[in-house]
Amino acid sequence: MANFVLVHGAWHGGWCWQRVTAPLQAQGHRAHAVTLTGLGERAHLLSPAINLDTHINDVIKLIEVEELQEVVLAVHSYAGMIGTAVADRMPERIKHLVYVDAVVPKPGESWSSTQASATQQQRMAAAQASPNFAFPPPDPEVFGLHDADREWVKRRQTPHPGNTYQAPLQFDVKRVAAVPRTFVNCVDPALATIAPSRLRVQDPKFWDGAWLPNSRVVEIKTGHDPMISEPGALTKILLESAA
Repeated sequence: MANFVLVHGAWHGGWCWQRVTAPLQAQGHRAHAVTLTGLGERAHLLSPAINLDTHINDVIKLIEVEELQEVVLAVHSYAGMIGTAVADRMPERIKHLVYVDAVVPKPGESWSSTQASATQQQRMAAAQASPNFAFPPPDPEVFGLHDADREWVKRRQTPHPGNTYQAPLQFDVKRVAAVPRTFVNCVDPALATIAPSRLRVQDPKFWDGAWLPNSRVVEIKTGHDPMISEPGALTKILLESAA
């Protein structure tokens, strides 16, 4: 039996993993889909007080309270920041870290660091105009979702806490790199904001040369939300990571 902890990206919630958690649990594994504070069914908690550390602690506390060891930690999109932090702070609990089309930061970077200045300005302006300092979700079509899947996600997305966006993350690259890692590269269509991470995970100089050893890149021909558009392929990758 493996222990899976699944962490959604911006605007999403634990709900987005339904098509992955069900087959994992059907095979006898434990699968916990975290909903980060202020999002999904916890959207009523949205406030300017939520920051990156709030979300990091959401995941750390779940692992601690459930007394999980040998965790396969899958982090989607924005949650690449969170997974990196958790692997830095409790590496002894993490068996494998799976970046699902996710941000892979350098020490001292924020989620916003690798994004275009126009994107940064637009999101921060939207947050400042919001009573809860949050920015609204995009149309799920940008994630490659259409028809029923697009509508399903569109109904459930919620504004994302703005104080997670520019918060820098400090971590020890060697400590994180000691954890086996997989980067799931979603290429059809490829979301532009993840492009810098796609290049980084194939760069032998990234993290001062610490990234490439103990890591792999797996490609899925789908959009940015593979847990919705290609759950079978993503589940297979997660099971391989637990082996």
